[in-house]
Amino acid sequence: MLKKTSALFLFSAGLFYSQAQQIIPFRITKHNNIIVKTLVNKKDSLDLMFQIAMKEGAISPEHKQKADHIIFNKDETSDHNTVDIGKLSFKEVQFLDNQLTGQEADGKIGTVLFDGKSFKIDYDHNQFVMYDKLPDLKGYQPIPVLWKQDTFYLMVDNVIDGKKQQEGYFALQSGYSGGILYSNDFAEEKELEKKLKIIGEKTLKNSKGQSLITKQGILPFFKLGDFVFKDMSVGFFSGELKTQNVSYFGADMLRRFIWIFDAERKTAYIKPSKYFSEPYYKIN
Repeated sequence: MLKKTSALFLFSAGLFYSQAQQIIPFRITKHNNIIVKTLVNKKDSLDLMFQIAMKEGAISPEHKQKADHIIFNKDETSDHNTVDIGKLSFKEVQFLDNQLTGQEADGKIGTVLFDGKSFKIDYDHNQFVMYDKLPDLKGYQPIPVLWKQDTFYLMVDNVIDGKKQQEGYFALQSGYSGGILYSNDFAEEKELEKKLKIIGEKTLKNSKGQSLITKQGILPFFKLGDFVFKDMSVGFFSGELKTQNVSYFGADMLRRFIWIFDAERKTAYIKPSKYFSEPYYKIN
């Protein structure tokens, strides 16, 4: 009798654990963007790029599939939408119109999918997993995060010249296909143009003839927690236009880890994914 009771308890516990998680499958493009298949307002089948640096949703002006059932007001905003992903349904989702997104996507969807829950970005199995409580964290390293205006920030160390570490906050940005992109302030203050080996450069001009120069350099060391990347490709801007106000921790770096975020958005737990040692993504 005791054995049957124990077996029933273990079965019930396992059933509760499985019910306490929800899974959303995704695919990864060759540009490192995460694409989720959705059904919006029960009518529009849309491929949405997951954007970790926003909460709600958006539709691209270049969307390939019809989005006729998302009704926008004069401010290009649409409220009270439903988003279905498999058997999961999310209500009261806001969409913005005319926002550019990654290739192969009709728009974007943010962390509204994980409101009030811990969640995992599992690049090894191409899925998000949502938890009511944190799962087993054995093998993961805790990393403090700052959650501000629907964006996650990490403090990382950069070794630019010699052995001195230069700390800086980086916004997680899954819409940027590359790895590290420095803000204008960081690039100028640390004199990246002089101190890094430059391996690529491209100049763009706007209608006023002002130039925006994108440069790729080699950073000797980049350190997140106990994880160190050597001789990595990084990007920054120079020229007359100063538009990059935040440093990015982009999709090429995100995919190198499996991530678990707590429900309070104060800590990320990371461990290497199957992409950890892949070559760095090249920005054309």
